[in-house]
Amino acid sequence: MSLTRRTRLALALAAGVLAIAVAVAISCGLGPQPISFRAAWAGADPDAAILFGLRLPRALLAALVGCALAAAGTALQALLRNPLAEPFVLGVSGGAALGGSLVLVAAAGVTRLAGRAGEALGGAPPVAAGAVAGAVAATAIVFGLGRIGGRLVPEAALLVGIVFNAFAAGVITLLKMLVPPEQAGRLMYWLLGAVGYEAPGTLALGAVLVLLSVGALVALSARLNLLTLGDEEAASLGLDVRRDRAAVFFAASAATGAAVALAGMVGFVGLIVPHLVRRVIGPDHRLLVPASALFGAAFLVLADALARLAFLPLGTEPPVGAVTAFLGGPFFLWLLRRSGRPEAEGAR
Repeated sequence: MSLTRRTRLALALAAGVLAIAVAVAISCGLGPQPISFRAAWAGADPDAAILFGLRLPRALLAALVGCALAAAGTALQALLRNPLAEPFVLGVSGGAALGGSLVLVAAAGVTRLAGRAGEALGGAPPVAAGAVAGAVAATAIVFGLGRIGGRLVPEAALLVGIVFNAFAAGVITLLKMLVPPEQAGRLMYWLLGAVGYEAPGTLALGAVLVLLSVGALVALSARLNLLTLGDEEAASLGLDVRRDRAAVFFAASAATGAAVALAGMVGFVGLIVPHLVRRVIGPDHRLLVPASALFGAAFLVLADALARLAFLPLGTEPPVGAVTAFLGGPFFLWLLRRSGRPEAEGAR
């Protein structure tokens, strides 16, 4: 007996919410300092200070970033009709990091001249706006240069994205020389991709940006099903291809920009999670986009917990971007090998 789409959606959402709750509980419960949840809820220190001041905000930050990147990856794979597409590989994350970096450099320059005005320019809202603008610009470049003969070629777009990512990383490295040491540390933090401890206001702003952009992608998910058929087929079914593709571009770019503003260039979340979720619930984007967003949140919370704990005996902590790269690099190569197998077999 087959389940209806609404039932499958409800089950997928329930499973995703449960996965987030379990991941957050694991992340909050594990650490160098054991805590008691009961004592923390009762307000007893240091348990309450550790839980509510450090571990829970960090877990929520990781959940927001993972949610944004997984939803954006799902949308970009649909638009390119390519399983290897995701914000980091396509250079969208690099563009977001570059946009935010340029705002920080401008803020450092204004600070030397006007003091407080520069400090305001280097705050969370302007940097987030710069990251979103950079992500939108990177997306436009990748999809614009990825066209050959007026048609979007997924392989060309991927190659442009990889080159643009390297370009953005190089420019950010040069920008480090133009800013004070504390700002240079923030630029390196973006390049590495690390979930840290943000102020409540920054966390709230990030939550608003992520929820709005991911909500837009969920609202556009039915149109993504049509866009995966190709431009001509989608247009024949009554879809305004140019308008709807632009809306998905902007929403995916905004989600990526918000994620990069919060945690830097965390790669491969938008590659790993959508593929694993797709294998369970199928290719219908009305289910896939929201489910990927929820499981992406759980995935990055667990990856961040692993980053915190894996090298604890050595007294160090790698950025979560290193953990996702360690998992995502081999996964990308496996997908590349798997996607090329049908053509190879057909050529024999």
